[in-house]
Amino acid sequence: MTGFSRSPRLVKGGIVVADPVSLAVRRVITLQYNPDSVTRTLQVQGTGNTGERTEALRLTGPAVESIRVEAELDATDQLEFPDQNAAALEVGLHPQIALLESLINPTVADLVSADTQASFGTIEIAPSQAPLTLFVWSAQRIVPVRITDFSIAETAFDERLNPINATITLGMRVLSVDDLGFTHPGGSVFLGNMRRKEALAARARVDALQALGIGAVR
Repeated sequence: MTGFSRSPRLVKGGIVVADPVSLAVRRVITLQYNPDSVTRTLQVQGTGNTGERTEALRLTGPAVESIRVEAELDATDQLEFPDQNAAALEVGLHPQIALLESLINPTVADLVSADTQASFGTIEIAPSQAPLTLFVWSAQRIVPVRITDFSIAETAFDERLNPINATITLGMRVLSVDDLGFTHPGGSVFLGNMRRKEALAARARVDALQALGIGAVR
């Protein structure tokens, strides 16, 4: 046995946390196990409800897309080799869960800074700008997102009550140029994803009308 495997290397899905100005990557969060499914919902933005006949086929902007994934975290394999996984032995899945929760919470430093400004009589405090969050699901799907909901089901614990098995459900809304603008780095990422979709659509097989059992549309 050479240890060589012909199995393809599995690409993992995950989240990239990037600088909102420079797009410099701050952190990469890979999913331990790829979910079996990714649910996407697209809501059309059109003018069909205006009552104007000339507006019935117009699109006012890109579809509003929502994504939902359910990912599993499991520390069992790590606990089998405690010498190599001291963190898992000591605190279980707490680090991975805390890292994901950091995507939806301001830092303590931001909270303290806002409170300090308020104590000095600042009337209006602009919320600190969060990093740009990108959902990556292969090279064909890279989109800027805002996490809209986040749920955690912790289903197994060690003797110290550290979670060792958990299911994370993430709800995300894709941020388009309507949200970010065309000059924002996130807007550029969105347009890049749209271009990839258009290129993929161009590769789809084109059928003739006969495939539908008709010879003309009229």
